[in-house]
Amino acid sequence: MASARNTTRLRRAAPIGGRARVALVLLLIGAVATVWVTNWLLTDRFTETTRNRAELRLALYSGNLISELRRNAIVPELLARDKALLDALNAEDFAQSSQRLISFVDEIGAASLMLLDREGRSVAATDRNRLGESHNNAPYFVDAVRANTTVFTEIAREAGGYRFTYSRRMETAGDTVGVIMVEVDLAKFERAWAGISDAVMVTNSDGIIVLATEPRWRGLTPTEALGPPEDGAIERLIASAADWTATTADAYLRGEAVMRIDGRIPFRGWTLSTFTTYSSVRERVNAVLALEIMGFAILAALMFYALSRKNAVRMALFQRESNELRALNARLQREIAEREKVQKNLATAEQSLAQSSKLAALGEMSAAVAHELNQPLAAMKTYLAGARLLLNRNRPEEALTAFHRIDDLIERMGAITRQLKGFARKGQESFTPFDMGDALASSLSMMEPQLKSRRVKITKIMPDDPVRVIGDRMRIEQVLVNLLRNALDATKSVEDPQVEIILAAGETATLSVRDNGDGIEDLDALFEPFYTTKAPGDGTGLGLAISSGIVSELGGRLTARNGEKGGAVFEMQLPVMNAASEAAE
Repeated sequence: MASARNTTRLRRAAPIGGRARVALVLLLIGAVATVWVTNWLLTDRFTETTRNRAELRLALYSGNLISELRRNAIVPELLARDKALLDALNAEDFAQSSQRLISFVDEIGAASLMLLDREGRSVAATDRNRLGESHNNAPYFVDAVRANTTVFTEIAREAGGYRFTYSRRMETAGDTVGVIMVEVDLAKFERAWAGISDAVMVTNSDGIIVLATEPRWRGLTPTEALGPPEDGAIERLIASAADWTATTADAYLRGEAVMRIDGRIPFRGWTLSTFTTYSSVRERVNAVLALEIMGFAILAALMFYALSRKNAVRMALFQRESNELRALNARLQREIAEREKVQKNLATAEQSLAQSSKLAALGEMSAAVAHELNQPLAAMKTYLAGARLLLNRNRPEEALTAFHRIDDLIERMGAITRQLKGFARKGQESFTPFDMGDALASSLSMMEPQLKSRRVKITKIMPDDPVRVIGDRMRIEQVLVNLLRNALDATKSVEDPQVEIILAAGETATLSVRDNGDGIEDLDALFEPFYTTKAPGDGTGLGLAISSGIVSELGGRLTARNGEKGGAVFEMQLPVMNAASEAAE
């Protein structure tokens, strides 16, 4: 009655719980949809805002760069007309020239100034350490001497980076007397750009990076610079796992997704590119998403609180049923323990039954073995009598030969008894590797007396290489003896009894025993205990059942079928020993 009342109460509470679960699912779906739509809209909006700001910065950087270049481009034209420098070149008196250049460099804002004579030798410079240097092969000198205008030159530094120079030929009465060279300080822009979060690079008309906030980029093409570093496995992993909430990245810089903005500089085909990270976009979007998630979490917490009040009543009902279930579980545990005990006793009985079957087979072979032992005993008696006679006639050498023959007979009898003792022992607890050919030879040796008494033709087909398996050799020999006994019994009514044994190795080790008897009538019940087709007293019907259990325990399979030309075929398959199992062994 109490159980019926509890069931009725649970049924009344079920609709409430069902509606609550539907509400929670709808709340979850609404939260996911809202977060997804908000993320999509805000990401596009904030990304567009960030792109507009990056384009404004690009225009500002480009304007500053072109302004610096144009301002320095006028300097060589003005200094090429400076009377003091021209007089110094004509008179070859440069005592005050370096000081004059130093006075100009601060006003101009250039990196350095240098005055070269007609031979390309530095005769005046803002950097006095460079006085006396020869620049006759430098592009800024050679191109300036050949041209009538100011020449701009990009020169790669040995330590990395580039030098940018303007140079112009200085003339007196139409003759070239020297060259004035102005080095433009564009590195200050790199230092200024390094203070912002964006990465910046400037490429020349050949597509080579000449200015960049990343020092390793200089001298490379954009494709080479933005390619993954050879030792940056972690960066490549980060780049490959882009944030699901971010838009498609234009490139990856230090493992972080960035948007790339390109703009042309109106100077010699130069291009300026900026790389802006999505971190600011993600921070702003995530802030809004966090507020939305927090609101949904508070709403879910309120719903869970309301449900918990209802669940308190239901838990009281569940507590009663749990007590009943614990009592039922205790009874089940006792029944399980009793069944486990019965199974252990059954396993012990099965082992004893298998050993009894083996001993029964051993007893059946004992008569034939006794007949086999009588022959060497009779021969030994004859040899002993002959040896005594030879010793009486003082012929010890011939008597020694008789003794050797007696010794051979004793060895043969010992081998027969050892095989019987080994077969009578119980199986081993641990598996060991062995050759199936050796196990078959041992089984045939034990069956030799019965084979001789029956005059059965035995045909063996063996592979050239040993077929090694891991298992209990004694139990496998027991299976082989059972199969051979069944084959001999099946051929009792045949005029020309034949037994064919085939051993093959492939994915499994397969041993087949074929006979030319009458075949098997009921294949389905063949491996059932106590099933036998022999006459009463000739068999118990346990041999094949025990053999099938032994092969199954060793990880194999024992099957039977009728042959196409009559007779029965028993096939035993065992796992073959491969390189892996041999290494483990």
